[in-house]
Amino acid sequence: MAPLPVRRFGRTELPMPLLSLGGMRFQQSWSDLPADRISAESQANLRRILERAVELGFHHVETARHYGSSERQLGALLTEVSDPQRILQTKVPPQADADAFEAELATSLERLGVDRVDLLAIHGLNLPEHLEQTLRPGGCLAVVRRWQAAGRVGSVGFSTHAPLPLILEAIASDAFDYINLHWYFIRQDNHPAIEAAQAHDMGVFVISPTDKGGHLHSPSARLLELCGPLHPIVFNDLFCLRAPGVHTISVGAAQPQDLDRHVQALDLLPQADALLPPILERLERARLEALGAEWLASWQRGLPAWQDTPGQINLPVLLWLHNLVQAWDLQSFARARYGLLGAGSHWFPGANADALDQGVSEAELRQALVASPWADRIPGLLRELRSLVGGVPLQRLSQGG
Repeated sequence: MAPLPVRRFGRTELPMPLLSLGGMRFQQSWSDLPADRISAESQANLRRILERAVELGFHHVETARHYGSSERQLGALLTEVSDPQRILQTKVPPQADADAFEAELATSLERLGVDRVDLLAIHGLNLPEHLEQTLRPGGCLAVVRRWQAAGRVGSVGFSTHAPLPLILEAIASDAFDYINLHWYFIRQDNHPAIEAAQAHDMGVFVISPTDKGGHLHSPSARLLELCGPLHPIVFNDLFCLRAPGVHTISVGAAQPQDLDRHVQALDLLPQADALLPPILERLERARLEALGAEWLASWQRGLPAWQDTPGQINLPVLLWLHNLVQAWDLQSFARARYGLLGAGSHWFPGANADALDQGVSEAELRQALVASPWADRIPGLLRELRSLVGGVPLQRLSQGG
């Protein structure tokens, strides 16, 4: 079997395979379990995943301090399932106290059983204060620079759920060698960040394209039809990897066979320019038929920020979810994302529409929508979305992804 192709990962100079093994789905628990509570079955499954990954050429393995038992489970197997070409990445969230950040970093390497990681991401630069905590004198990045000088950290990057202006500010600081970024077919608003990263010769790692790209591991019948003859995972992989500036995408594997569709996508990458246009045309036609050209051209106009909306209702995200459900029947994804609004702190800010007609009246919402051409229609759309995908709020258990 031919090894996975690689791309130069920006100024890190690392030969990055186009597919990376993500560590957020194979862990036994979202709690940082002690070693004696990690089951033999869970470790055997991870061993099979790692062995298959090495066989296929998934040389980049990434995890995080707050991916539950992921680091500890990996650490127990990295030497047993050897890979001389392995590129190891973990992620540690920023903190106001640089000593606390350093303690977390030390714990990460201890859990992984290594003296050095090739890539370290500041995990979740989601708020202005996170960037300030990282870049200020004596802050988190100063800790990383000491660890780099000691040979314990290779290149430094950041992962983010931030609004685009903050992502661009972090890139413009020129402090980072790479970025872990959300960008895929259903969410293309971060494309200026890819262009900015290119200008700074940064590596670009697209994260969670299968899960946060629309729950493509369990696609709707509508999406399967529209993406044919490709599986939606294969379509989305090709869409991402064809984009200039993207170097690798993550594959979150819960079992070894989860890697296979992504390898299929790489086999088809030379044909992407022929395969993608008819699928993109069908997807866009379905979107137009479901939502109308007038709505698609103007639905975002005049929407207040969630901070300025009664009940902190996150209208841009909720109406985006409405579009996804109506156009492509992405109900599973929309249900998960709807439930996280209001429960995920800065990872998924703002609230869902549950407060409408409860703590927030339609009149109050309409007043906030005075600049929107769709003020009369939006309250009804929110109620419809709530009826379709509302339910029990979800608790975000990780600090990443």
